[in-house]
Amino acid sequence: MKIFRTLAPLFVLVIGSITSAETIFVFGEEIHPVTQPVIRNGVVVVEDGTIQAVGPASMVRGQEADRVIRTTVVVPGFVDARATVGLTGQFNHEHDQDHLDTSEAMQPELRAIDAYNWKERLVEWVRGFGVTTVHTGHSPGELISGQTCIVKTAGRGLQDDLVQTCWGVSATLGEGAQRSGSSPGNRSKAVAMLRQAMIAAEERLKKRADTEEPNLFRNLREEMLEDIASGERPLIVHADRAFDISAALRLKEEFGLDVVLESAAEAHGMIEAIKEANVPIFLHPTMARGSGEKLNASFTTAAKLREAGIPVAFSTGYEAYVPKVRVLVFEAAMAIPYGLSREDALAMITIEPAKILGISGRVGSIEPGKDADLAFFDGDPFEWVTHCEGVMIDGQRFAQEPR
Repeated sequence: MKIFRTLAPLFVLVIGSITSAETIFVFGEEIHPVTQPVIRNGVVVVEDGTIQAVGPASMVRGQEADRVIRTTVVVPGFVDARATVGLTGQFNHEHDQDHLDTSEAMQPELRAIDAYNWKERLVEWVRGFGVTTVHTGHSPGELISGQTCIVKTAGRGLQDDLVQTCWGVSATLGEGAQRSGSSPGNRSKAVAMLRQAMIAAEERLKKRADTEEPNLFRNLREEMLEDIASGERPLIVHADRAFDISAALRLKEEFGLDVVLESAAEAHGMIEAIKEANVPIFLHPTMARGSGEKLNASFTTAAKLREAGIPVAFSTGYEAYVPKVRVLVFEAAMAIPYGLSREDALAMITIEPAKILGISGRVGSIEPGKDADLAFFDGDPFEWVTHCEGVMIDGQRFAQEPR
């Protein structure tokens, strides 16, 4: 632990923002590091936007900090495994909806960062419920709708909030990918189009390897398809029905793709196949409407997948109606009465999505060296009567009216 500068006596911060170039003590009656047992009457030491130490409050006795925060429960800032926030807008009108272009069935070249609006009010809204990092981007609804990115929810600007420019590419199998009177018109055509695209990408990769000038001719669409075929980028397949999930697993096996299942309402009936394929899941919101392709969704799916050892994280996903963005902590809380432990529920909105996304070295738990991304609650985060009192992102506190 670093030696802390002595600038001011301890005091309680009530409202306001904190700059990152400070030493901050965050005291909590309970601190949930996630990767360690709960600490009662603990403290998180933050310096220059990074967690320096976490432990019992007594470890900083006699030391002073620039700022002090006191709260009831401290947890890692939540990580939404898959959303469309920043591309979907609060008004649900055409002018604030950039999540989907329906002019073509396959557009892997569309970049989420080119449409992401960090000033969109829904970004602030999810932050108000403890979400500090979100994997967002183009929604399901076309065979390949576009790319995803990872951002912090601070609203400071794309350059400051961006964690990863392109994480994966969003695809859809099932009714959502079918185009009335156009192509693909059914499931077999959709899978055939993906298969043909991967075959062509593999052939281009071979040709590029044989030429002395592999980047002589640029084509954004082909390059992203090549990234998918080579396994450099994950293909995020939104599939709910068992036979659509099965098709995604076949594509993974045939081409050696890096596949992540999204939504996966009927995954509870395919646990062995999914586990054998070693495919992680961005699970559908627990309270998503059980109709259409989600007719067979189950409240117990999260617990069953977790028990089976399948990498799984909760996501808020995409929905076509207002407000288009769900409350992540509520979705996790609803799975607890159906067999999921509180510890697993918290892990599935913190460290588990961080691991799947490959950013667990920065976020997802309260550990020295990680970004100082924290959420503050006045009680158990999974109780409906509890409020989020604010969050910290990279050491900056965002105070708010309790939600």
